[in-house]
Amino acid sequence: MSLQRQITRKLEKAILDKDWTSIEGIQKHLTKIITKPDNLILCTDAYKYSHHKFYGSEMTKMVSYMESRGGKFSKTVFYGLQIFLKQYLEGVAITKEEVDEAFDYLGTKHGVFGREDVFDRSKFDYIVDKYDGKLPISIKAVPEGTVVDAKNVLFTIESLDENCAWLTNFLESLLLQVWYPITVATLSREVRVIVTKAFKDCTSYDDELMNIMIDFVLNDFGFRGVSSVQSAKTGGSAHLVNFLGSDTVIASKLIRDVYNTERVYGLSIPATEHSIMTLKGESGELELMKRVLTTFPTGLVACVSDSFNIFRACSEYWGTELRDLVLSRPATPGNQLVIRPDSGHVTRTLVEIFNILFDKFGYTVNEKGYKVLPPQVRVIQGDGVNLNSIQEIYDLLKSEKISPENLALGMGGKLLQADINRDTNNFATKACFAIVDGKEVDVVKSPTEMDENGNITKSFKKSKKGKLKLVKNEDGSYRTVTSSDSDFDTIKDELIEVFRSGVITKEWTFEEVRDRAKVETQIEEMV
Repeated sequence: MSLQRQITRKLEKAILDKDWTSIEGIQKHLTKIITKPDNLILCTDAYKYSHHKFYGSEMTKMVSYMESRGGKFSKTVFYGLQIFLKQYLEGVAITKEEVDEAFDYLGTKHGVFGREDVFDRSKFDYIVDKYDGKLPISIKAVPEGTVVDAKNVLFTIESLDENCAWLTNFLESLLLQVWYPITVATLSREVRVIVTKAFKDCTSYDDELMNIMIDFVLNDFGFRGVSSVQSAKTGGSAHLVNFLGSDTVIASKLIRDVYNTERVYGLSIPATEHSIMTLKGESGELELMKRVLTTFPTGLVACVSDSFNIFRACSEYWGTELRDLVLSRPATPGNQLVIRPDSGHVTRTLVEIFNILFDKFGYTVNEKGYKVLPPQVRVIQGDGVNLNSIQEIYDLLKSEKISPENLALGMGGKLLQADINRDTNNFATKACFAIVDGKEVDVVKSPTEMDENGNITKSFKKSKKGKLKLVKNEDGSYRTVTSSDSDFDTIKDELIEVFRSGVITKEWTFEEVRDRAKVETQIEEMV
């Protein structure tokens, strides 16, 4: 029986009997259920339950590490470990009732293995009895928001009890999932690099104002495009490391819950969808467009305009019938009508729309020679937006002498789910150090593999061995130093202990995370 069901029944009985002593005894379990509803013992790959038998009693310590072995991005934004620490590891991580539940799935011949000699509940009972269910491990990590060169250690996991050396890699499957927020934060930041370069090349704003404008260029439209609410929360928060625009509201809640801030980071605006614009048929579209303007005569408001004919909508409706109403909006920042196309070839459609809008509303030319629409009207592209198309869009705008400040972007599944996975940057967690029979052992894998042409080569999957430190070079890049290097003992380690025996020893605010990840004025190359 699950812990949730057991506690519910116990609580119901205690309330019925007015047994306040029992209610007080249930408090610890209630806290566990509320803060960490998943049974941590079941949050790993099945084969790991057998590993303690293979390690043997002679192994009394294990250290493992996580890295990106390289891939799409040359650097990654380290983000999201604090989420996993708070949601799974902090405080009481395992209870006796959860060991009982795990035994039902794993310890009998009717369970996962069909045999009784794989799952050893005593390993988990030991943690419950000796540590009150708190995990005897230490985790060191680079500060969240840090942009780290690929092929470097990002965090380490170290066992602290000789009888729990197996626990280090038991947690691998769960903690390796931090690849997801890292990858989303990295992808989002790469978009910011592209956008920042476009603004630097084609506008003349000072850095402070430019950064405020860029904060709202890329908006997260990804809630419906991910597989779960958990993904929306985690991935959506990772995007907000770099931008402020988002329709994924639940991500803002996660940030406030986990990253010690009262600020709401994901900001949005009133906007229509096709169910609104098609409600009165094609002949009623103009009426509904007018309603958009009169309902929100000030502030930002967006209107999807391709329900029937985006070019007619821009030319005849917005640019003619409603032109004066659009231009009656305040000519100060933050009062724009934002026109949204949602179909067709992305770049060709955008150029045609801008040409229509320039013709109907006029334009000014900024100091660098690029056209700017009147301050009351802008465009947002939310269809077909991905990393490659964003670069194509800005290249085309530049060639057409259209300022990037005319355009905002919305990115959905391609930001939070599609085209990203653990192998986008080849994340892995591997053992690197152990104590076996009282002796220190540098642990390493170094596979030999055959390529498509039949050539035998050393694999890129070779792991790091020994104790590890992450070192910051004078130029701001990073390198990993191992215990076999002569300067290992004296060189400064950028990894900081963030977790020890159930306690989060170092937390980061979201402001600190964003500050570390920010794109500097001098444009970087991440790909």
